[in-house]
Amino acid sequence: MISELVVDVRSKEVAIAVLEDKSLVELQKEGHNISFAVGNIYLGKVKKLMPGLNAAFIDVGYKKDAFLHYQDLGPNFNTQQKFLKQMISDPKKPALSKVQIMPEIDKDGSISDVLKAGQEVFVQVAKEPISTKGPRLTSELSFAGRFIVLIPFSDKVSVSTKIKSGEERARLRQLIQSIKPKNFSVIVRTSAESKRVAELDHEMKTLVKRWEDVNSKVGKVKVPAILYEETARTVALLRDIYNPSFQNIHVNDKDIYNNIKDYVSLIAPGQENIVQHYTGELPIFDNFAITKQIKSLFGRTVTYKSGAYLIIEHTEAMHVIDVNSGNRSKGSDAQEKTAIDVNIAAADEIVRQLRLRDMGGIIVVDFIDMSEPSNRQKLFEHISKVMSSDRAKHNILPLSKFGLMQITRQRVRPEMDVNTSETCPTCFGSGKTKPAILFTDSLEEKIDCLVNKHKVKKCNLHLHPYVAAFVDKGFFSLKRKWKLKYARGLKVIPDQSLSFLEYKFYDKEKNELDMKEEKEIK
Repeated sequence: MISELVVDVRSKEVAIAVLEDKSLVELQKEGHNISFAVGNIYLGKVKKLMPGLNAAFIDVGYKKDAFLHYQDLGPNFNTQQKFLKQMISDPKKPALSKVQIMPEIDKDGSISDVLKAGQEVFVQVAKEPISTKGPRLTSELSFAGRFIVLIPFSDKVSVSTKIKSGEERARLRQLIQSIKPKNFSVIVRTSAESKRVAELDHEMKTLVKRWEDVNSKVGKVKVPAILYEETARTVALLRDIYNPSFQNIHVNDKDIYNNIKDYVSLIAPGQENIVQHYTGELPIFDNFAITKQIKSLFGRTVTYKSGAYLIIEHTEAMHVIDVNSGNRSKGSDAQEKTAIDVNIAAADEIVRQLRLRDMGGIIVVDFIDMSEPSNRQKLFEHISKVMSSDRAKHNILPLSKFGLMQITRQRVRPEMDVNTSETCPTCFGSGKTKPAILFTDSLEEKIDCLVNKHKVKKCNLHLHPYVAAFVDKGFFSLKRKWKLKYARGLKVIPDQSLSFLEYKFYDKEKNELDMKEEKEIK
């Protein structure tokens, strides 16, 4: 399997697509001004206690108070609070290695025993704000790296259970014990298998430095305040999914390209050449056929193998997926074979959709009924196998007697939702059209305004591919006419993400030019 990463850096957001054998399997978008992302660490203040829920609401600066349950305080919460008080009162900032570890809190204790209103606490975002809910927090801080996870306020070493070799597990445990600082726990990740001490020691020092940066801000900031911001989504995603099967990483921004190249050279020396700076005129997602896949995969109806299709519905409580055979043969003699074939193919597409949309919580799948118990078991084993590569924690139950399969999947970020429906650009959804000047004449007016009023000499005009082809048609094309009349620096670029009569102007730095002062085309 060939894996590729395509990063589209835009003026307002960064979009990241993961391709496996040219097929889109993951899509993530992050605004440049995003906050309260998973992994961010805050110095928060307790707003109120909820003894009935055994939880507290914490002010971290979000519009809604964040939620902290007693079970998410961590066993060494008392040690953490003691250290925080010392840092606030002592400007010299005591080292964590000199702090005495206090007894763990009671597992079945009450939130009111350890917290009170107005108290300051270290917290880390465990789940981003979703819908009307604020962030979900934990007080058990952690700093994730490629090979290890560093956890302050305790003193243990754990090795991933996915490392099966007893000798390797013992080697890693002994190695980490020899290099880790006092009063820090370390979780050794699967990717650390067979790694040398120099690589692990370098990452250990990097993560300890992050913790020291957090400490340096305490006492200098006004509560609530952010103390540590998780690595940019591009690098964080790469950290979690990078493997030797990656063939290419394509980036259309020079700065992000340099950041990713530096990171790859750190975690996989000699592999930095797979990072490539995309400089083509076509939008990067169009060039790699990602835009087409997005438009076909995010609708309510998703068609897959041999005309069969899925209906995907989202509710507040759960996601419901209905499997339909479409135009497949439904003859009585082939009914069972058709059902298992369609269901097996549906399982592959469903797993892809779960990753692609980042669907979490409860997912109920209504497969086509099968009468043979062996076929139901075969389907259960198949979907369990294909979901084994999903990084999100999940649980799958066998088919019920009604032919329903229940899946739970970890949800830490809002579900990815792409609106694939478009309002008609001619009637704007009214169903009525009015006599209007030609669209190309209106475009020419915009170009005239940009060149003569705003003095823009070089710009890119993005149009729907059909319209772009019309503008570029013939030797004496409209594009040639506009370039000769207004600006030789004008470029017309087809963009599949635009609707039929939609257009956008960009400057040479790829920033969208604001045309608000011009009237909309009617």
